[in-house]
Amino acid sequence: MESRPPFIAPTAFHNADAALARVQDIYQAGLAHLRAQLQSFMALAQPPANALPHVRACYPFVRLRTTHSTHPDTRLAYGFVAHAGHYETTLTRPDLFADYYLEQFGLLLASHDAPLEVGISNQPIPLPFSFADGEYFDGGLAPWQRAMLGEVFDLPDLMAMDDRIANGTQLPRAGEPLPLALFTAPRVDYSLQRLRHYSGTAPEHFQNFVLFTNYQFYIDEFIALGEAEMKRADSPYSAFVQPGNVLTRRVGSAAQAGDERGAAPERLPQMPAYHLMRGDRSGISMVNIGVGPSNAKNITDHVAVLRPHAWIMLGHCAGLRNRQQLGDYVLAHGYVREDHVLDEELPLWIPVPALAEVQIALQEAVAEITQLQGAELKRILRTGTVATTDNRNWELLGAGAPQQRFSQSRAVALDMESATIAANGFRFRVPYGTLLCVSDKPLHGEIKLPGMANHFYRERVNQHLKIGIRALERLSENGLDRLHSRKLRSFAEVAFQ
Repeated sequence: MESRPPFIAPTAFHNADAALARVQDIYQAGLAHLRAQLQSFMALAQPPANALPHVRACYPFVRLRTTHSTHPDTRLAYGFVAHAGHYETTLTRPDLFADYYLEQFGLLLASHDAPLEVGISNQPIPLPFSFADGEYFDGGLAPWQRAMLGEVFDLPDLMAMDDRIANGTQLPRAGEPLPLALFTAPRVDYSLQRLRHYSGTAPEHFQNFVLFTNYQFYIDEFIALGEAEMKRADSPYSAFVQPGNVLTRRVGSAAQAGDERGAAPERLPQMPAYHLMRGDRSGISMVNIGVGPSNAKNITDHVAVLRPHAWIMLGHCAGLRNRQQLGDYVLAHGYVREDHVLDEELPLWIPVPALAEVQIALQEAVAEITQLQGAELKRILRTGTVATTDNRNWELLGAGAPQQRFSQSRAVALDMESATIAANGFRFRVPYGTLLCVSDKPLHGEIKLPGMANHFYRERVNQHLKIGIRALERLSENGLDRLHSRKLRSFAEVAFQ
């Protein structure tokens, strides 16, 4: 016996707004049903004598059935299916993804002479995923209720949250629909929960352009810049958000409902995030991922479900060439992947290419911020291969083994995160780039010492951060039709960006 919300029959739509409205109706009805039934369950004073009905609400789906292949005349690399067939995906959080869904729906309707069907899927909404940021229910459960929870409600099922679509390894069974999107609704909800946990901010605050760094010094500068922007009445950014969802609005802006809900945490989360926001989400988010490829993979696994337009790694690196100076910049045009965390999902035989649009934006941003050109620019900016390792003390391996490999690869710099972030960008079809700053030269006797480090940080961090921000602003100004190119799309690709 099951308890479900009222059934809504699948309906065909030729209008993107109407299709989205039906998605919202189905989703909200499902959440309301789960929450109402949970309240009734929590109101029970003692275990029931008879078995309770299983409470279930399912995600909405969107479906496209097309009977012939089409080749749309479009500059975009997404928004259409390449072959006739039955395509489908489940959807979640239509409030958060409204603009994204509208764009995808509109492109599909424009590309194909077929309607979009919207209805209720067979994929349950896990109870914990039905609650918004800051809403919790488990603290009020009695021990017997906690033990019964999985019998009465659907809980998260990791079998429904894998990355086979994104990895290109999904093989639909006969009669199964082909995917429309890289991520199913449960996979998206899982990452939204993880983002709250690791970043200390709500997913709603994340912007479409993201900076990752491996040092708190960059975050300190980003905070100072964000606070300064909020004091400028003419700032292009409307609000600045810090961990705990502490929100500061630009001077002269009216406060909005919910602004006061944030509170600074007692201690920072594992990978704190900060957001310079714009109304159209074209602002900049910055995340301190800490040190190591595991963190780099973890956070990009989750940010990817937000479908950002680009992400860039800004951090420190070891310079491998003697002619480099501390404070020089390295623009990665290739990667040696010795981080190993993505070897299973993205085998090493798959190249991770540089993306021209991002490379140009970064190089032009370096020139603009430093006010250098020609030979003077080349003196501080080197383009080359970056090696990423999972061994922080690679220098101590002895026998010159890593040095020999790095020399053979023509690497000019080494770090612990850049190749991971680029590889996950390639894997998840998110444009990526890397601009590093040389902080030491261990192969040439210049190791990182406290005095050297303090001087380096004072001299370069602020400039480096401004370069990263300006590069993302340039990408935003240049248009998304250039940024989301076919370079990251396979020949058997989903329709959603």
